[in-house]
Amino acid sequence: MTSLTLVRRIRARPSIVFDALVTAEGIAQWWGPDAGPVLIAEADARIGGRFKVRFRLLDGTEHESTGEYLEIAKPERVKMTWRWTYGGADPGESLIEMSLRPVAEGTELTFTHSRLQDEESSRSHEAGWSGALDKLEAIFARGAAGPSR
Repeated sequence: MTSLTLVRRIRARPSIVFDALVTAEGIAQWWGPDAGPVLIAEADARIGGRFKVRFRLLDGTEHESTGEYLEIAKPERVKMTWRWTYGGADPGESLIEMSLRPVAEGTELTFTHSRLQDEESSRSHEAGWSGALDKLEAIFARGAAGPSR
């Protein structure tokens, strides 16, 4: 098993970034590695609640992932399971942890995806999450309101 960690500085308060991470409206704005659309975004952000996200890449392929929220501590932390249910090889359930802390620019987001099957899976997920987090960062960099500003 292996993991990856990505850190981003986002120009919004932690509570606003938190909402972008756990609401269907927020997720629909940034999930997926490229500019393709999010087709389905469902989120029940409570311990034991579930999420489902389906997106289309620019090459036309579709991918879907689901999981369960294990920890919700607004606005500091989200912990959830994650697995492919469509369009990706399913090596089993993995774990995502997102920690937010206030910084002068707004929020520092530390995103960790662990329990990945191997180094190849880690590299692939790192590329995908990097694209998604770049979109999240860009939403606030251009002054967009975000999901609940």
